[in-house]
Amino acid sequence: MIHLRFFGAAGTVSGSRHLLEVDGSRVLFDCGLFQGEKRLRLRNWEPFPVPAESVDAVVLTHAHIDHSGWLPRLVKEGFRGAIHTTAPAADLLGLLLYDSAKCQAEDASYANRKGYSKHHPALPLYEEHDVDRTLRLLRDVDRGRWFEPATGVRCRFHDAGHMLGSSFVEVEANSTTGSRRIVFSGDVGRYNAPLLHDPSPPPACDYLVCESTYGDRDHPPSRPLDEMEAATLEAIDRGGMMLVASFAVGRAQQLVYLLRTLMAAKRIPNVPVWVDSPMAVDATEVFRRHGGEHDFSEAVDEGVMESMVAPFARLAKTAAESKAINAHDGPGVIIASSGMMNGGRILHHLKQRLPDPTTTILIAGFQAIGTRGRALIDGARELRIHGQDIPVRAAIRRVDGLSGHADRNEIGRWLADMPAPTRTFLVHGEPHAAQGMADYLQESRGWTVHIPTIGESVNLSG
Repeated sequence: MIHLRFFGAAGTVSGSRHLLEVDGSRVLFDCGLFQGEKRLRLRNWEPFPVPAESVDAVVLTHAHIDHSGWLPRLVKEGFRGAIHTTAPAADLLGLLLYDSAKCQAEDASYANRKGYSKHHPALPLYEEHDVDRTLRLLRDVDRGRWFEPATGVRCRFHDAGHMLGSSFVEVEANSTTGSRRIVFSGDVGRYNAPLLHDPSPPPACDYLVCESTYGDRDHPPSRPLDEMEAATLEAIDRGGMMLVASFAVGRAQQLVYLLRTLMAAKRIPNVPVWVDSPMAVDATEVFRRHGGEHDFSEAVDEGVMESMVAPFARLAKTAAESKAINAHDGPGVIIASSGMMNGGRILHHLKQRLPDPTTTILIAGFQAIGTRGRALIDGARELRIHGQDIPVRAAIRRVDGLSGHADRNEIGRWLADMPAPTRTFLVHGEPHAAQGMADYLQESRGWTVHIPTIGESVNLSG
């Protein structure tokens, strides 16, 4: 028998966890943290729905925390199988998971000092020693090469164009009742995105598990370089800092790349640029090591990777260096994590600069419901940060061209040559986005589409 069970990213964007059961084998595709609304974050504390030790292997599409960040908890619960991913994703995973563990420990410690947590004491979801054990289970696999994570399950990775090392997964499931071919999209990247290759076309399959983050809309026609130019010039004219909440891996490198390009072309003035994220600096070294992953589509040669950090950008590795940025008065750019403003150093900059009307907050990526970034997009007049209500007087701007997710038409372009699967499952999207993608595929392609719920199990043998 072949069963597919949806334990996350069903009816919501985060917490990607899809369990494929083939006769007695169990393979988990992605193992992400739930983010956003409290009702979702609380799911991170729930035990895995099947015994962790019964899972034979994990196949990881990429290193973003909403796809990988629950791995140490799975290991803490008893998982001992291999974790298969590409070499660039494996290199990035350590940075992201250690940062996740550190941020959780710091947030718990801060909550205990300030007394704003309802839990006494506040505890982290996992710790660094859990990350140590997780990383020992990593097995890197080249794209295009078949591997067998468990009996009856063969897989191979294809470039998804979403971030360094990202892939979608082609799967052959062979059981006593027959064989099925399944494609797990992971996150599909955009076409002509800065630094990244276009996503590879997917193969034919019986069942498709496809993301739908932007399934109900299309990104406005734009060029990221032009959008960054306009947003930065406006922020400089306002006279204050431009604060950019950024994922440390991928988005931070894109931002520095675009700012450097604009300054070199004299399209924007030279202003100070801070990268306030030790992980972003470390991740840039991973980018250097995997040059074949880059697509330098703008008018800058590949030497940009050698100068993506100092001296062009000022690096804030320590807490003291981060705090020193507060002394700067006048135009400048701070790039800090986390990307949805749900933790990390960005919160301290927001606390200081949100009340200042000369400040610009640049939203440069998807913001899930329940995150501070989404609240700012929706017009919040104050944000609760570390137990305090901070007034929002800063200008809020968006750069849509930097989104790492394909929109409705780009997903359609990605799927253009794929014959109709028996059934398509739409995941990794909020309800209105998933439904929009379902309507699009049904009306334009005549496909059979289903939007699963968390905990749903589907028999693929029939």
